[in-house]
Amino acid sequence: MFLCCFGGGAQMKVLFAITEAEPFVKTGGLGEVGRYLPLALQEQGMEIRVILPQYSSIPPNYLQKMKTIKEFTVPLAWRNQYCGLKELKYEGIHYYFLDNEYYFRRSRCYGDGDEGEQYAYFSRAVLESVRYLPEFKPDIIHCHDWHTALVPLFLKAFYARDTLYYNIKTLFTIHNLKYQGIFPREVREDVLGLSGELSSSAQLEFYGGVNFMKAGIMHSDQVTTVSPTYAQEIQHPYFGEGLHGVIQGRKDSLLGILNGVPRPWPSPTLADKRANRMKLQEQLNFTNNEEIPILSMISRLVEQKGLDLLLHVLDEILALDIRLVVLGTGDAHYEERLQRFAEGYPGKLRVILGYQEELAHRIYAGADIFLMPSRFEPCGIAQMIAMSYGTIPIVRETGGLKDTVRPYSPISGEGNGFTFTDYNAHELLYAIQKAVEMFRNQKDTWQKLQENALSSDFSWNRSAARYRDVYESLYYSS
Repeated sequence: MFLCCFGGGAQMKVLFAITEAEPFVKTGGLGEVGRYLPLALQEQGMEIRVILPQYSSIPPNYLQKMKTIKEFTVPLAWRNQYCGLKELKYEGIHYYFLDNEYYFRRSRCYGDGDEGEQYAYFSRAVLESVRYLPEFKPDIIHCHDWHTALVPLFLKAFYARDTLYYNIKTLFTIHNLKYQGIFPREVREDVLGLSGELSSSAQLEFYGGVNFMKAGIMHSDQVTTVSPTYAQEIQHPYFGEGLHGVIQGRKDSLLGILNGVPRPWPSPTLADKRANRMKLQEQLNFTNNEEIPILSMISRLVEQKGLDLLLHVLDEILALDIRLVVLGTGDAHYEERLQRFAEGYPGKLRVILGYQEELAHRIYAGADIFLMPSRFEPCGIAQMIAMSYGTIPIVRETGGLKDTVRPYSPISGEGNGFTFTDYNAHELLYAIQKAVEMFRNQKDTWQKLQENALSSDFSWNRSAARYRDVYESLYYSS
């Protein structure tokens, strides 16, 4: 194990400020980051602790095991709000939960009308909690997405003269720039309570409103995002969601680090693939035929994921001798159109609306080809999971998809999937036709492609090593 030590043999201490961590709360990939990245970092010798809201949706068996460390008040403009700091050790990691029923006893984590105040409270409470963490003063606070983006700004605004907070550095990770935390301008005075230079419109203003993510980008010591390609893309208007100029201003402090995925255990083999394929065919009532490729898509059914492209050429795709399964939920018009296609192609297309974790992994494990034609994709997890089962991805070259899926080269034998460049339905169709032809007529090449996919390294340990380097650089910087 790599031991990340400093003067006197002490370990570097990093506090993760994040709003999701499975198994406590998970609405998407952020929940996996909150669980697996701390574990991988701890394995590399760092002392990692995680702090998140105590949502009412956390399963009761975890709530019952939490121990209260301290009760205190959190200043938020003219308010002084209660906070209970609780602790639970899970998989060797100390998790801290911030308890306030007014802000976190909700039917959902995100989307309420007062979430500007809700997550401003969370950011301020994270900093106040530093006073009470037992035997732990963080060297770095690692903030994730807009919900924690005020931590770097608040640290400068309210704690600069407090010796307890001297030398604490901040790292801000953008997981998806599309979601920024934009609120009316009144939030700046009524909720944030900022004054002086840090209250100026340049720090937070965004087209007449207040933008939390802008504050995180501007005021953190280091900015990362979740793939090298996405780090380049968001500096340009098409992907920059209105913040490309701000991001360009921090480009010297911006890095892209891919997320990871937990590998299936035991690691699948090609023999496992054949068995999983048989089981999937039976479950989906597809004809048992090894010569007919099974295509799959597991996704939120929204524009970002390339549903427009798929639907535009779905008749042509289904004219091929293939089977296709789609699992997901999302916008009603995509769900309805997919269901109509399924009715028109019985036995060839299965559309399963909703999300079932066990079924998703059966599809990843049993399908031959995985479709991910996203309009944009900061990192993407599904393509990495698919490859860990030897399922070959077809992706558009954007964000983390470009960084993880390399087109197969028959000359070198390298590559682990198929890609296309432009957001164009017929480029997607051509890539599918190419993959189907290889599956049918180039068996040895297809097997090599599967072996390449299975051997691709998308482990959290690889991601943790990159973050460890960033933490060290921050720690030693003046």
